[in-house]
Amino acid sequence: MSYTFYQSKPVFLAALPVCLIYPFLIKKTLVEKRREQLLEQFKEALSTLSSFLSAGYSTENAFRVSVPELKHMFSEDALIVREFEHFTKGMDLNKPLEDMLSDFAYRSGLDDVSNFAEIFIAAKRNGGNLVQIIAHTSGIIRDKVQIMEDIKTLNASKQYEQKVMNLIPFVIIIYMNLSSPDFFMTLYTQTLGRITMTVCLLLYCLAVYLANRIMDIEV
Repeated sequence: MSYTFYQSKPVFLAALPVCLIYPFLIKKTLVEKRREQLLEQFKEALSTLSSFLSAGYSTENAFRVSVPELKHMFSEDALIVREFEHFTKGMDLNKPLEDMLSDFAYRSGLDDVSNFAEIFIAAKRNGGNLVQIIAHTSGIIRDKVQIMEDIKTLNASKQYEQKVMNLIPFVIIIYMNLSSPDFFMTLYTQTLGRITMTVCLLLYCLAVYLANRIMDIEV
């Protein structure tokens, strides 16, 4: 950006610390991706739990025997595997499963997990049909994940077009600087030109921000 809009070494050196802010700018995006991944894995975990409960396992044993299945389904480092291993270790230390589920729901930041934890705790304490509850919850999450995947599929081409459009201003300016260096010289040497490029940079950042907001569709 410093080369495209300013072509100034002092500006490059002054803007270099901004790179340290970049991880914080993409933090929300990374968090959302991890939550989507966790929701997908949680959906499969509920299906696994439901199958073991239907086979006659107790609730605690169903969580224990689900760990190897989830490792085979995903990986040993998967988010849901680590959570289920945490449940298993906690139960070995006589920690209530309900408390660990509530903690997991809080840390996940997912409404579906929170709703499941609340219903699961109420059903376990009051003697509800856990098999039916887990199967119903799994079906709801499965439908939600399917809708999210459909939206991603429909928006895939638009997102690709957005990424291409984000690069076009840089390509045009760099091409003009390489092919006709004198064409944009006044924009890099005069005060009014630098102000103009700064305004263009701000408009570009605003356009990228608005495009990301438009493409961000929540389910």
